[in-house]
Amino acid sequence: MADLSIAFFSLVLFFSLSLLVFLAFIVRPRPVKVPIKNRHVFITGGSSGIGLALAQQAASEGAKVSILARNIGRLEDAKESIRLSTGRDVAIFSADVRDYEAVKKAVEEAGPIDVLVCNQGVFVPQELETQDIEEIKFMIDVNLTGTFHLIKAALPGMKNRADRGPGSIAIMSSQAGQVGIYGYTAYSASKFGLRGLAEALQQEVIGENIHVSLIFPPDTETPGFAEENKRRPQLTNILAASSGSMKADEVAKKALNGLKSGNFIVPCNFEGFFLSLATSGLSPQRSFLMAFIEVIAAGILRVVGLCFQWNWYGSIDKFLGKGNRE
Repeated sequence: MADLSIAFFSLVLFFSLSLLVFLAFIVRPRPVKVPIKNRHVFITGGSSGIGLALAQQAASEGAKVSILARNIGRLEDAKESIRLSTGRDVAIFSADVRDYEAVKKAVEEAGPIDVLVCNQGVFVPQELETQDIEEIKFMIDVNLTGTFHLIKAALPGMKNRADRGPGSIAIMSSQAGQVGIYGYTAYSASKFGLRGLAEALQQEVIGENIHVSLIFPPDTETPGFAEENKRRPQLTNILAASSGSMKADEVAKKALNGLKSGNFIVPCNFEGFFLSLATSGLSPQRSFLMAFIEVIAAGILRVVGLCFQWNWYGSIDKFLGKGNRE
């Protein structure tokens, strides 16, 4: 029996080490570090919430920061807040990300960008059947199309950046961009689209030493969060009850560390880490250790995911009073 146990553990060890060596050989893109000190970091949605927290943290680390938002008054307030907290001035630009020409003008005025953070976003939860079509278009235009506008406007300058060091394009998605939830039909669609954008874009810009990061925060305590939650359908609150929230500066710290490490997938909390493992799919992975965890965890996390679906659909049946109707 002892000999069998030794043989079994030897086989497991051999398999694990072989898999690690194999993954270390094949993971792409290769690991990279993206410095931000003395480099131009351009952040959208930078007048409040996660964007403001990102701007403050980047400035405190010595970055040259520019922030873009629609409201010039809030931008001025944010500029003063950053100056008081870090002692550094930031450039501010007022533009609507839905307007490509306005975005292009702001980006050109800001100058070549080393790190672009596409952080703008709007969230209006409601069932698709009852949600106004203009609200749906608004979310898609800001969250998805606005990100296309920013990246397209910034890419020429990023490709011609002076130091040719590693550049970064960080895209703020959401955990609702990893799994769809009742009442988030339009919002999830706008966030799921960012993943396809990011995966394809990474292949297009890797030759220019530009590295894409896709950030997946949970519910975040921002100025608009309380108002947005007032509109959440009751069933959405039931299904999302187990999901915690984070403070904006906590998300900003995770996001900044993730993009500096060149990580493609950047989860922001413990739940997000496991959600990222469960949805890793064909996404790029720079770390062979993380790739190893993804491979080993894939099967069990699929079972866990099915358990979540069982619970969610059970809650829906109970809420709608339709018993076990399929």
